[in-house]
Amino acid sequence: MKRVVFFMLIAVVAFSACQTKTKNAEEKIVKTEPVAKIWTVEQAKAWGDEHGWLRGCNFNPSTAINQLETWQAESFDPETIDRELGWAEEIGMNCMRVYLHHVAWEVDKEGFKDRVNQYLNIADSHGIKTIFVFFDDCWNATYKAGKQPDPKPGVHNSGWVRDPGDLIYEDPELVVTLEAYVKDVLTTFKNDNRIAIWDLYNEPGNSGYGNRSMPLLQNVFNWAWEIRPSQPVSAGVWNASLTDLNKFQLENSDIITYHNYEGPEQHQAAIDTLKTRDLPMVCTEYMARRNNSYFQNIMPILHKENIGAINWGLVAGKSNTKYAWDEPIPDGSEPALWFHEIFHPDGTPYSQEEVDVIKSLTGLE
Repeated sequence: MKRVVFFMLIAVVAFSACQTKTKNAEEKIVKTEPVAKIWTVEQAKAWGDEHGWLRGCNFNPSTAINQLETWQAESFDPETIDRELGWAEEIGMNCMRVYLHHVAWEVDKEGFKDRVNQYLNIADSHGIKTIFVFFDDCWNATYKAGKQPDPKPGVHNSGWVRDPGDLIYEDPELVVTLEAYVKDVLTTFKNDNRIAIWDLYNEPGNSGYGNRSMPLLQNVFNWAWEIRPSQPVSAGVWNASLTDLNKFQLENSDIITYHNYEGPEQHQAAIDTLKTRDLPMVCTEYMARRNNSYFQNIMPILHKENIGAINWGLVAGKSNTKYAWDEPIPDGSEPALWFHEIFHPDGTPYSQEEVDVIKSLTGLE
């Protein structure tokens, strides 16, 4: 799935039964009354000073095809998590961005939170903080608990699932579950210094949803404000055309987070636009080699600007994100150029040159 080039951001900063059901669902998710408890600029800058330069990856273990396989009891894999985060530590990474999913919580609330705590213990043992993501508008619209599908050979993120996806428009009661989920997780971990940021909603409006994602976006901020964790809450801007969503995200995030998979000139333009808000910034997705977004040409910019640098992917595995978004290789053969990821499953680097650049910027070489 192609993302829109991110720069020149905000100028202003079937049938009748199904339609009725969808209408009822959308009425149910109208935002609650605002209870905004946004950080001051001073609070945000104090957080930035405390955490320094965050650098790391979007992480799911190579043995998991999606968020559910990461977190369900039968497939939770602490051994692989420990091994792969060890490789991240060895190249100077200090932060991972990790997706949650409400279904994994819904079927086993206490077990889910225990596994989140286990993950945090492992990450902390490697000197790695975590950015947790609640909701996501990307990839497959439907999902279910239990065994997850096998990867489709050569297809990028073939098993990744949205949260909540289309179900939010079909089930009027789902919003009640989502509210309970967000508040339970935030309440449990709201003062946990192993967590750097709560990323409330990944790419709202993706998959053609557009402004249909606004009510849930507004709700999740309100739910977070009601709990008011000690960590910052944010939702990253990613698509310049989604002006209403972008405006809300930028005006209501404690710190600025964003995605950019383009080359240095376009990425710098995005930075120049966003840094006028005078808040700490974290790029929570970058590095797509085919798009001229490399460690060698983007990570030094982020280091110089003191912007958190969280690339997509650590270890090649079941998510298949070494393949490009829209360039499947049906026989599953090796792509000529990896799209994402740093390591092979055995821990050897895809590119020693890239690892050397990362280590030089993180002070390990």
